[in-house]
Amino acid sequence: MALSIVVAGLAPAAGCDTPAAPKEVAIDVAPAAPASAAESPSDEVSPRLLRRFQPLAAVAAPATPAEAAKVALGRKLFHDKSLSSDGSIACSSCHDLARFGADGRATSLGVGGQVGARNAPTVLNAGAQFRMFWDGRAATLEEQAKGPVLNPGEMGMPDGETVAKRLASSAEYRTLFARAFPDMEKPVTFDNYAIAIAAFERTLVTRGRWDAFLEGDSSALTAEEKRGLKTFLNAGCMVCHTGKMLGGSMYERVGVVEPWPNQTDPGRYAVTKDEGDRMMFKVPTLRNIAETAPYFHDGSAKTLDDAVRMMGKHQLGLELTPEEVSAIVVWLTSLTGRLPEPPRETAL
Repeated sequence: MALSIVVAGLAPAAGCDTPAAPKEVAIDVAPAAPASAAESPSDEVSPRLLRRFQPLAAVAAPATPAEAAKVALGRKLFHDKSLSSDGSIACSSCHDLARFGADGRATSLGVGGQVGARNAPTVLNAGAQFRMFWDGRAATLEEQAKGPVLNPGEMGMPDGETVAKRLASSAEYRTLFARAFPDMEKPVTFDNYAIAIAAFERTLVTRGRWDAFLEGDSSALTAEEKRGLKTFLNAGCMVCHTGKMLGGSMYERVGVVEPWPNQTDPGRYAVTKDEGDRMMFKVPTLRNIAETAPYFHDGSAKTLDDAVRMMGKHQLGLELTPEEVSAIVVWLTSLTGRLPEPPRETAL
C-alpha cells in the first residue's frame, strides 16, 4: 500500500515560484501482504528496512541573541490576526499548534469567511520537507511564509509593502524587529517578516516514541505497533513514505491505479502547465498523522482508517483487509510526537 500521496491535513493555496517540473518515476511496489501479515509471530522489524527511516534531530538552542529574537518575533507574527486584511485570520488560524499544526477542517477559512480550495497541512516539522505547499510551488519556508498573507482567499493583504507598513506602525514590532535584525538600519521589511516566521517554524519539531525506536530503543513501540509497522512495510507503503519525515521528499500522482474521485484540483499542473504533472502532489509526512484529520489535499477522508483504505485502492489497486487497515493505523498513532512547549513570556 503506498500511502503514497495525499494523506495528511496539509497546504494552503498560495505561493510564488514555479519550480522545474518533477520527473515521474515508475516504481514496482510489492503486493500487499495477506491479513496474516498483521499477526506475524515475530514482532521485530528488519534493521535493513528500518534504515529507510531516520529520527528527527532535536532543536538546537539559538546561537546568538539575534537568532533567539528572530524566533520570538516569528512566534508573535505567526499568531497575529492584525496582519490580515480584516483582522480575522492569522497563520495560527489554519495551523493551530494546539491541534498539531492543522485546523480540523476539510479546507480552511480565509478572510470574509472564504472557503479555501485545499486542506491545510500541519506546520509541525515543515522545515524538513523538500518543498512547501501541496503543489511544491515554494522552495523554502521563507518563500512559503509570504504566500498566505498575500493570498486574497486567505489573509488578503494587498502586497508586501502594506504588510511592512502595518508592522512599522507598531512601536512593539519596531522594537522586536530591531532586536532580531540588529545590523540593519531599517529592519521592518516584508523579507524580514518571512525570515522571522520561518525561524519560528523551524523550532516546531515533534520528536516522540518513533524517534526513540529508530535510535535503538525497541521498547518504545508496543508489540501491536511493531506488527502494524511490519504490515505497512510489507504492503510497500515505505516506497513513498520514507526518510525522517515519512514523506515530504517527493511528488506522486494521486490515483496511480484507480482515478481519484475528485478531479477538480490538478495539483502541480496548475503550477507547471506540464501535462505530466496533472494530479501530482507532494507526498505528505505521516508524522502526527493521527492528529491531523481530515486527510488528503481535498480533505475527503474523515478518518485515518478511510485514508488508509483509499490509498490501498487508488494507489495500488488493492482492497486492504480490515485487519491490515487496523494494524497500519495502530502503528501510525505511534508517529505522534511531543508538541513544542510554549515559551515563557518576557517583557519588552
